[in-house]
Amino acid sequence: MYVRKLFKFLTFSSFVAYVVDFEFLFFHYVVEIIDRYETVCVPESRRNDTIGYIQSADNKTCFRRLNVTKQMKQPIYVYYQLDNFYQNHRRYVKSRSDQQLEDPNSENDTSDCKPEDVTANGSAIVPCGLIAWSLFNDTYVFSRNSSPLAVNKTDISWKSDREHKFGKDVFPKNFQNGTLKGGAILNASIPLSEQEDLIVWMRTAALPTFRKLYGKIEQDLQPNDVIDVTLENNYNTYSFSGKKKLVLSTTSWLGGKNDFLGIAYLTVGGICFFLALCFTIVYLIKPRQLGDPSYLSWNRNPGGH
Repeated sequence: MYVRKLFKFLTFSSFVAYVVDFEFLFFHYVVEIIDRYETVCVPESRRNDTIGYIQSADNKTCFRRLNVTKQMKQPIYVYYQLDNFYQNHRRYVKSRSDQQLEDPNSENDTSDCKPEDVTANGSAIVPCGLIAWSLFNDTYVFSRNSSPLAVNKTDISWKSDREHKFGKDVFPKNFQNGTLKGGAILNASIPLSEQEDLIVWMRTAALPTFRKLYGKIEQDLQPNDVIDVTLENNYNTYSFSGKKKLVLSTTSWLGGKNDFLGIAYLTVGGICFFLALCFTIVYLIKPRQLGDPSYLSWNRNPGGH
């Protein structure tokens, strides 16, 4: 009986290994270009004072060159990746007003948005809270082989968010008007339901390293193509030793390149396999004694005690 259970377990482990191999096979066809730039986009003379540089009014334009080594079929997704940014911090996650984002009549619903709730004269900030205030504000302009390469920034957010969580009649108001600006400035004439960079940013990440969609390149890229990027290095990750990366990636029908699930399956499967071998050895060396059937209630003498 124990051997049969072990056989079933090993069969299941083989199936898991097959699934992992299947995932890795498809992820192999996902092509990524990753460029880390938070250090190289700071002038060498200012790298001893990166916080002072990022908070200054200096020109922060940076030029990066990316080389395409494999064919990348459209759509090619453009992401920005941040490391060591804890969007899952309890106070940060709570610093928002979902009612205000959705309903134009709830403009003054800012009770959960401190310290970015109202201006110095008491006027409500729309959208309020630390999440919106810290909106990512680096920008990227692409060209391929010296020709402009367009980036489509529509439909980069969840449709359900645009239609149900961000109002069509809610417009930014008093946003980033303080002396200390946290990130991007929103266009006050565009409703929140159309400000997709904000919508993407407001869906907070669960881990301190995360990617968020910036746009889509709807042209194929060929091997040996040269992608020039004009980059505005505005976002302050230097205060918390964060990293910034620009990512261009294709996808498979399973999604983008993500080795985490496969590694997790292999790790858990390996641990289970090791434990199964340990239990088998223990069973062979010192098998469990079976109970005496004479002690069963239906085998006892009715007249006995």
